[in-house]
Amino acid sequence: MEKSRKGFIPVMLTPFQSDGQVDYPALTRLTELYLKAGAAGLFANCLSSEMFELSAEERLQTIRHVVDVVGGEVPVVATGTFGGSITEQADFVKQVYGAGTEAVIAITGLLATQQESDEVFNERVFELLDQTSGIPLGFYECPEPYKRLLSAEQLRSFVQTGRVIYHKDTCLDIDCVREKLAAVQGHNFGLYDAYMVHAVDSLKAGAAGLSCIQGNFFPELIVWLCNNYDNPYLTAEVAEVQSFFVRNMNVMHHVYPIVAKYSLKQRGIDISTFTRRKVGTLSSSVRKGVDTLCHDYSNLRRELEWAA
Repeated sequence: MEKSRKGFIPVMLTPFQSDGQVDYPALTRLTELYLKAGAAGLFANCLSSEMFELSAEERLQTIRHVVDVVGGEVPVVATGTFGGSITEQADFVKQVYGAGTEAVIAITGLLATQQESDEVFNERVFELLDQTSGIPLGFYECPEPYKRLLSAEQLRSFVQTGRVIYHKDTCLDIDCVREKLAAVQGHNFGLYDAYMVHAVDSLKAGAAGLSCIQGNFFPELIVWLCNNYDNPYLTAEVAEVQSFFVRNMNVMHHVYPIVAKYSLKQRGIDISTFTRRKVGTLSSSVRKGVDTLCHDYSNLRRELEWAA
């Protein structure tokens, strides 16, 4: 991924019609929203996209649709491993790459079981690399089916192959993030942090950008943070933006991704709140929390515009 500036890589939602079918016109609108906000790239077919609830053909079709809408304006990455043998996973990786992605993302928790050792995991990574010759890959420490974190040394060994260019980090530990960044320094590689609690520290440490669910509520605010995290004239505003996300983390995580779709709807985006994932109900209390969140965001945005 391009690292000349810090970037926001949205973990894309999948809009559905009320009957549960993928809503491709809404997916177009959503893609355009991310681009207008200033996203540096897009992560399609990820957990926020409800990738485990999509069929293989739906995964490929949504990726192709996003790539077509983007039209080369920014790079697109997408998940390409969904279990089975390494040969089966490699076959789907090739299909995802053929859909027009810049890199194909491997789910760490699907290359080895929770009981299997790092040595087994490492062997399978190199086997996947061998069976997908020439295709740029990345990793996603996805919470499902379980979260398997990479060590700095593991990441170094994979990145040194020249094939691994992307990592979505979910370790939630800034010291571990710094260790990973030190281990891969000088390589054509970008680490994108998912954790807003230490977002600014991660960017200052050398992360290529952010890839967080909060961007499905206010993408332009994540872009603002990536652009201004080290601006000496906006230190207080940067701290307030990060604090805003941290204070509202529970609101944004509760019954996600339904809550993110509701938030976008409240902002005037034509998108249904239907989800295939069973995450709970959009109760009146959840709605009230999002309504308050949107009001607070409007106030914060006015403050930032005044500061600028």
